[in-house]
Amino acid sequence: MAHGIYRRPGPALKWEHVVYSLDQMGWTVHVGGRSALELQGMAHYLPLGNSQLIDLYGGGKVPTWVQSFQTSFQFTIHTAQLFDPLPKSAVHHRPFGAWDWPIPFSLPELALLELLAGVRNRADFDMADKFFESAVNLRPSLLRDLLLSCTQVKAKRLFLWFSDRHGHAWHQALDTQGIDLGRGKRLIVKGGAYDATYQITVPKEMTNGQEQSIY
Repeated sequence: MAHGIYRRPGPALKWEHVVYSLDQMGWTVHVGGRSALELQGMAHYLPLGNSQLIDLYGGGKVPTWVQSFQTSFQFTIHTAQLFDPLPKSAVHHRPFGAWDWPIPFSLPELALLELLAGVRNRADFDMADKFFESAVNLRPSLLRDLLLSCTQVKAKRLFLWFSDRHGHAWHQALDTQGIDLGRGKRLIVKGGAYDATYQITVPKEMTNGQEQSIY
């Protein structure tokens, strides 16, 4: 398959085989972010193209051969340390194949924060907004644990902003006391509207005419 990497004869290689092999070899990775949300039933759009894109998150680098496959899937590797520590309860295992091999996935609470860590433009905002529309059954206790251990200020501020925007039932039960939101303004969208509560810029069309100032 790649230099020093072999596979046993069998059915066509799938991305789950690679993730399971990494897990068995001791690499701490899990399917997260957009991929975890889509594969757990929260997708709003069908992916375009012939190659399936899988977001892999972990606490460090993965072997280079992971991105060497010329197959129907590709991995996007996210190595940034977003949590210190990552609550173990935020990752679960879904069975795959005839042998029910456990594949590690981010639960939706974690996957949303991973997704928000990568928001950079209006298209990213729109995608995140669609996922938050579907996020009606999140667990406030797990969310609190994740927000307390998350090290990225932008992701936390965006999560709380989207939570306010959609107002799901779990939002009312979420205890935000003690969550560190950092200091200073964060310019996320150029030409966007400034939200004074969380000190971030957001797309003007998402403010319902309540923007306070424009960067």
